[in-house]
Amino acid sequence: MEIAGSPVSLDTSALAKLYVPEPDSEVLERALIGRRDPLVSDLTLTELTPALARRVREGGLDETAAGRVHRRLQQDIRDGVFRVLDLAPETHRSAERLLRTLGCISLLRAADSLHLAIALMAAAAAGITYDPQLARAIRALGTIELPASE
Repeated sequence: MEIAGSPVSLDTSALAKLYVPEPDSEVLERALIGRRDPLVSDLTLTELTPALARRVREGGLDETAAGRVHRRLQQDIRDGVFRVLDLAPETHRSAERLLRTLGCISLLRAADSLHLAIALMAAAAAGITYDPQLARAIRALGTIELPASE
Protein backbone atom coordinates (compact mmCIF):
# COMPACT_ATOMS: atom_id res chain seq x y z
CA MET A 1 0.00 0.00 0.00
CA GLU A 2 1.32 3.39 -0.95
CA ILE A 3 0.04 6.46 0.89
CA ALA A 4 0.99 9.74 -0.71
CA GLY A 5 0.46 13.15 0.78
CA SER A 6 -0.13 14.36 4.25
CA PRO A 7 -2.12 14.10 6.48
CA VAL A 8 -3.98 10.79 6.21
CA SER A 9 -7.41 10.15 7.66
CA LEU A 10 -8.36 6.72 9.03
CA ASP A 11 -11.94 5.58 9.42
CA THR A 12 -13.02 2.91 11.90
CA SER A 13 -12.41 0.02 9.50
CA ALA A 14 -8.78 1.12 9.13
CA LEU A 15 -8.22 1.93 12.80
CA ALA A 16 -9.50 -1.51 13.81
CA LYS A 17 -6.87 -3.18 11.61
CA LEU A 18 -4.14 -1.45 13.60
CA TYR A 19 -5.32 -2.97 16.88
CA VAL A 20 -6.91 -6.30 15.95
CA PRO A 21 -5.21 -8.68 13.49
CA GLU A 22 -7.25 -8.82 10.29
CA PRO A 23 -6.51 -9.26 6.61
CA ASP A 24 -4.33 -6.33 5.48
CA SER A 25 -3.39 -5.34 9.06
CA GLU A 26 0.32 -5.83 8.44
CA VAL A 27 0.17 -3.98 5.11
CA LEU A 28 -1.49 -0.99 6.75
CA GLU A 29 0.92 -1.02 9.69
CA ARG A 30 3.92 -0.98 7.31
CA ALA A 31 2.39 1.88 5.31
CA LEU A 32 1.99 3.99 8.45
CA ILE A 33 5.42 3.35 9.99
CA GLY A 34 7.14 6.64 10.72
CA ARG A 35 4.13 8.80 9.86
CA ARG A 36 3.14 11.45 12.37
CA ASP A 37 0.08 12.65 10.50
CA PRO A 38 -2.71 10.04 10.95
CA LEU A 39 -6.06 11.65 11.74
CA VAL A 40 -8.96 10.00 13.50
CA SER A 41 -12.14 11.51 14.81
CA ASP A 42 -14.01 11.17 18.05
CA LEU A 43 -16.57 9.31 15.93
CA THR A 44 -13.91 6.78 14.88
CA LEU A 45 -12.97 6.17 18.50
CA THR A 46 -16.60 5.73 19.53
CA GLU A 47 -17.34 3.38 16.61
CA LEU A 48 -14.39 1.16 17.55
CA THR A 49 -16.07 0.20 20.84
CA PRO A 50 -19.03 -1.65 19.26
CA ALA A 51 -16.68 -3.08 16.62
CA LEU A 52 -14.65 -4.68 19.41
CA ALA A 53 -17.85 -5.86 21.13
CA ARG A 54 -18.97 -7.50 17.88
CA ARG A 55 -15.66 -9.37 17.66
CA VAL A 56 -16.15 -10.57 21.25
CA ARG A 57 -19.71 -11.77 20.45
CA GLU A 58 -18.47 -13.55 17.32
CA GLY A 59 -15.64 -15.24 19.23
CA GLY A 60 -12.78 -13.56 17.38
CA LEU A 61 -11.63 -11.68 20.47
CA ASP A 62 -12.08 -12.26 24.18
CA GLU A 63 -13.20 -9.54 26.58
CA THR A 64 -9.76 -9.23 28.18
CA ALA A 65 -8.12 -8.66 24.79
CA ALA A 66 -10.83 -6.14 23.84
CA GLY A 67 -10.08 -4.22 27.05
CA ARG A 68 -6.35 -4.25 26.25
CA VAL A 69 -7.06 -2.91 22.76
CA HIS A 70 -9.16 -0.09 24.17
CA ARG A 71 -6.49 0.84 26.75
CA ARG A 72 -3.72 0.70 24.14
CA LEU A 73 -5.69 2.98 21.82
CA GLN A 74 -6.28 5.46 24.63
CA GLN A 75 -2.54 5.41 25.44
CA ASP A 76 -1.66 5.93 21.77
CA ILE A 77 -3.97 8.94 21.71
CA ARG A 78 -2.30 10.39 24.82
CA ASP A 79 1.10 9.72 23.21
CA GLY A 80 0.11 11.65 20.08
CA VAL A 81 0.16 8.71 17.66
CA PHE A 82 -3.08 10.10 16.17
CA ARG A 83 -4.43 13.59 15.85
CA VAL A 84 -8.01 13.38 17.14
CA LEU A 85 -10.56 15.69 15.56
CA ASP A 86 -13.92 16.40 17.12
CA LEU A 87 -17.34 16.71 15.59
CA ALA A 88 -18.06 20.43 15.61
CA PRO A 89 -21.36 21.82 14.27
CA GLU A 90 -19.63 22.85 11.02
CA THR A 91 -18.56 19.23 10.55
CA HIS A 92 -22.19 18.16 10.68
CA ARG A 93 -23.21 20.84 8.16
CA SER A 94 -20.43 19.69 5.82
CA ALA A 95 -21.57 16.07 6.25
CA GLU A 96 -25.13 17.08 5.41
CA ARG A 97 -23.93 18.78 2.20
CA LEU A 98 -22.02 15.61 1.30
CA LEU A 99 -25.12 13.51 1.91
CA ARG A 100 -27.13 15.72 -0.43
CA THR A 101 -24.36 15.67 -3.05
CA LEU A 102 -23.09 12.10 -2.85
CA GLY A 103 -25.92 10.21 -1.18
CA CYS A 104 -27.55 9.07 -4.39
CA ILE A 105 -24.21 8.26 -6.04
CA SER A 106 -22.63 6.15 -3.34
CA LEU A 107 -25.35 5.25 -0.83
CA LEU A 108 -23.41 7.32 1.69
CA ARG A 109 -24.41 6.67 5.30
CA ALA A 110 -24.59 9.47 7.87
CA ALA A 111 -21.58 8.24 9.89
CA ASP A 112 -19.54 7.85 6.71
CA SER A 113 -20.44 11.39 5.65
CA LEU A 114 -19.06 12.58 8.99
CA HIS A 115 -15.81 10.64 8.44
CA LEU A 116 -15.52 12.20 5.00
CA ALA A 117 -16.38 15.71 6.21
CA ILE A 118 -13.74 15.48 8.93
CA ALA A 119 -11.12 14.38 6.40
CA LEU A 120 -12.04 17.23 4.07
CA MET A 121 -12.06 19.86 6.79
CA ALA A 122 -8.64 18.68 8.00
CA ALA A 123 -7.33 18.84 4.42
CA ALA A 124 -6.40 15.16 4.45
CA ALA A 125 -4.53 14.13 1.34
CA ALA A 126 -5.56 10.48 1.69
CA GLY A 127 -8.42 8.59 3.24
CA ILE A 128 -7.82 5.06 4.47
CA THR A 129 -10.90 2.89 4.60
CA TYR A 130 -11.78 -0.74 4.10
CA ASP A 131 -15.48 0.10 3.84
CA PRO A 132 -16.66 -0.24 0.22
CA GLN A 133 -19.39 2.39 0.50
CA LEU A 134 -17.09 5.01 1.99
CA ALA A 135 -14.44 4.18 -0.62
CA ARG A 136 -17.01 4.78 -3.39
CA ALA A 137 -17.87 8.16 -1.86
CA ILE A 138 -14.19 9.14 -1.66
CA ARG A 139 -13.71 8.18 -5.31
CA ALA A 140 -16.84 10.09 -6.35
CA LEU A 141 -15.64 13.18 -4.53
CA GLY A 142 -12.19 12.97 -6.06
CA THR A 143 -10.51 15.44 -3.69
CA ILE A 144 -9.10 12.81 -1.31
CA GLU A 145 -6.98 9.96 -2.60
CA LEU A 146 -7.44 6.36 -1.57
CA PRO A 147 -4.12 4.64 -0.95
CA ALA A 148 -2.95 2.32 -3.69
CA SER A 149 -2.91 -1.36 -2.73
CA GLU A 150 0.28 -3.37 -3.04
